[in-house]
Amino acid sequence: METPHHQVRATWTESTITVYQAYSPGIAEPALAAGRFVTPFRRERMTWIKPSFRWMMYRSGWATKPGQERVLAVELTRTGFEAALTRSCASSFDRARHPDRATWARALKASPVRYQWDPERSLQMQPLPFRSLQLGLSRDAVDQYVDEWIVGLHDVTGLAHQIHAHVSAGEPETAQALLPPETPYPLPPDVAQAVNATL
Repeated sequence: METPHHQVRATWTESTITVYQAYSPGIAEPALAAGRFVTPFRRERMTWIKPSFRWMMYRSGWATKPGQERVLAVELTRTGFEAALTRSCASSFDRARHPDRATWARALKASPVRYQWDPERSLQMQPLPFRSLQLGLSRDAVDQYVDEWIVGLHDVTGLAHQIHAHVSAGEPETAQALLPPETPYPLPPDVAQAVNATL
């Protein structure tokens, strides 16, 4: 079965969804100790969350890029995740969703959340013919994320390195079996429409 072009795939339960972020040890370790993001995490900066583990691996270079050496699995409420989607605006102009660039720019400025669809990645980090969602949280959306939506934080850096080692050794089936299970997330129709998701 062909994967829809704009589909949210994630590890999720009846009440939570897992997203990924990568940080330096200086930010990740205090956050893991506290069970939430604390100083030196900066709320005034936009923070990007990614439901796709493989896309996080692509972005962080399998947890090797400077400032992205620690990958965190962030479990947050589905209510919060969907609230963020509902308040989001596309990070780039889409004529199908906005009549002109000025209208889009106003919507972008007003929204505390940005979304974008980037090519999903294979284990070899090659682009696939369908997309993966990213969400950028800013302003009050960051406060809600940190203070209300997060249920737990888990360090998955070791898992990232383990999977990468199997990929590098030419053992894709072993690597695939270690990936966190990601299945289509059941977006309500109005939420799917807000981020141009394919149902």
